[in-house]
Amino acid sequence: MATNISKILADELQIKVSQADATIKLIDEGNTIPFIARYRKEVTGSLNDEILRKFDERLTYLRNLEARKEQIIAGIEEQGKLTPELKAAIEKADTLVAVEDLYLPYRPKRRTRAIIAKERGLEPLSQRLFAEDFHTEEVDAYINIDNEILSREDALNGASDIIAENISDDAAYRSYIRKYTFDNGTLVSSAKDETAESVYEMYYHFEEAVNKIAGHRTLAINRGEKEKILTVKVSVDETGILHYLEKMIIRNLSEEATPIVRLSIADSYKRLIAPAIERDIRNELTQKAEDGAISVFGKNLHQLLMQPPITGQVVLGWDPAFRTGCKLAVVDATGKVLDTTVIFPTAPQNKIAQAKKVVLGLIEKYHITLISLGNGTASRESEMVIVDIIKEAKHKVSYVIVNEAGASVYSASKLATEEFPNFDVGQRSSASIARRIQDPLAELVKIDPKSIGVGQYQHDMNQKKLSEALGGVVEDCVNKVGVDLNTASASLLEYISGISKAIAKNIVKYREENGRFTDRKQLLKVDKLGPKAFLQCAGFMRIANGDNPLDATSVHPESYDAVAKLFTQLKIDKTVLNGGKITGLSLMIKDFAKTADEIGIGELTLRDIVSELEKPARDPRDEMPKPILKTDVLEMSDLVPGMILKGTVRNVIDFGIFVDIGVHQDGLVHISQITNRYIKHPLDVVSVGDIVEVQVLNVDTARKRIQLTMKIDAGR
Repeated sequence: MATNISKILADELQIKVSQADATIKLIDEGNTIPFIARYRKEVTGSLNDEILRKFDERLTYLRNLEARKEQIIAGIEEQGKLTPELKAAIEKADTLVAVEDLYLPYRPKRRTRAIIAKERGLEPLSQRLFAEDFHTEEVDAYINIDNEILSREDALNGASDIIAENISDDAAYRSYIRKYTFDNGTLVSSAKDETAESVYEMYYHFEEAVNKIAGHRTLAINRGEKEKILTVKVSVDETGILHYLEKMIIRNLSEEATPIVRLSIADSYKRLIAPAIERDIRNELTQKAEDGAISVFGKNLHQLLMQPPITGQVVLGWDPAFRTGCKLAVVDATGKVLDTTVIFPTAPQNKIAQAKKVVLGLIEKYHITLISLGNGTASRESEMVIVDIIKEAKHKVSYVIVNEAGASVYSASKLATEEFPNFDVGQRSSASIARRIQDPLAELVKIDPKSIGVGQYQHDMNQKKLSEALGGVVEDCVNKVGVDLNTASASLLEYISGISKAIAKNIVKYREENGRFTDRKQLLKVDKLGPKAFLQCAGFMRIANGDNPLDATSVHPESYDAVAKLFTQLKIDKTVLNGGKITGLSLMIKDFAKTADEIGIGELTLRDIVSELEKPARDPRDEMPKPILKTDVLEMSDLVPGMILKGTVRNVIDFGIFVDIGVHQDGLVHISQITNRYIKHPLDVVSVGDIVEVQVLNVDTARKRIQLTMKIDAGR
């Protein structure tokens, strides 16, 4: 196949063809995206993980496209109908839709009206209709009782069916009509029952240009249609389409044939082309909307996973509830569960005094400094109790409200059962809520990303595509941060470059049987972890206080010899690494390119090594906004328009952001209220986890809706 995939990828991603060639080679060799992004910068020209993910996705699509082209060409050739022009057109096609359009006339069909007409011998008549000297009397020759052609009308109807299908099968006509409909059509939705109340009421009389409709509206309309509340169609003025087809088809026809062919054109469009084009456009809109939603979900998830951990604190995890009581878990600074219990400060028991006594006792016994409260049912009632407890505590205690989405999924999972075999689901959930604030990444990787609650319409889209995209986000986050080889769970390890679930479990098993790792090379002794997997994973595994100080950094073992040569050249004693960072290392190197060449590595790799040695094992999450630790409480009833508060962005969607301002119910900042300048998407300005200042616009207590603005000056 003549298609130059490297050239296409280079043009699409605005990179060099040489970069595309090198990246394809690395991917084909089995290297993972995190490994390529971090340790093969010289080869790719420093392509980051985001571009590499897009590259990998498009590479897969283009290769599937090439395979489909070969399959179609072979199929048409078997039919003996492949011409050089057709082959060239197929090879030139740049989308699966275009390829399938070209294949349509040759695709095996069910018994259509046109096929039946051909079986009755009417194909020659359909061809005669395009002759300049055609006369209606000629039709009489095709009347045949055996073939159930009893009149001129029967014969002409059959010939028209053949013409209609031929028009429908023409790839050029379809391509034009598809584009015309996309550019000029409207998506129309209406209610099946206008008296019915539903969340789709804004779409009961809805119409918007196909080429302008926002992705979240497409997904909402799709869901309304799926739930049989909405009727949806693509509407377009067909006058221009029929005029185009008539102009292309009706040329030099006889006066008697022209009205017959004109009717065939109208039938072809209405019966065959329009329904297919509508399906194509609906599919295209859905795919575009899904891709956009997945992208937003991925960015939100990235921000959530990269929230900075709150270290060095003993945390009380509080899983709020009414009837069954609030489940508590005390977790030490390393994440170890020290104690669990259940209290009943909420309705119907309302044992507030007893609950306070229990919690104050736990605070004193374990020196708890932070309470991590889940934001689920009874969170508001629990928060009021917590504020009173904090006032009565003998030493300073803060609290933070944590998004508990997915906690129940985790607590009932096989993984949670293995981790806490003697705990019930409530104890597991409260332990997870405590650990989420200590190390969000390590805890959230245990949960299916789709259950974490930072997306929109995630249940309505391609689940395989969503899972792959979110899995890639988790993988990138885990590898950016790295893991402590001696403490990381199997759940965390399996996201490390080159490590499968089975190998992750084998690493934990090796650790349990042989004690802590003291050298990265010991990974090669782990069952099923061979040299190839070691190459991919070693740089992302950290060993604190090991035999080699470099094992505590992101410097890859393949570069250890180069580091030794660098130290020799700069007359640095390698034992200096035992003290941590090497201050001013970059200033000691006068010429990075020359030095890199002398020690046998690339300049980009040298710069990464120097940066790491100056700040060894730095955590990229430290640069992210810290969670808001609170010592007071605010009721929804306390909110009044004009009030200015600080809050945490909990979710970002196409039409705005949801902000936790400490009243249990998140407030909505509509996209129009985020900033004074025009933005295409909220992610242009804010991300999940950001701390933002907002002003209250409106409070609807009955409907539990809070409208906020970030345009503070406008609200004053």
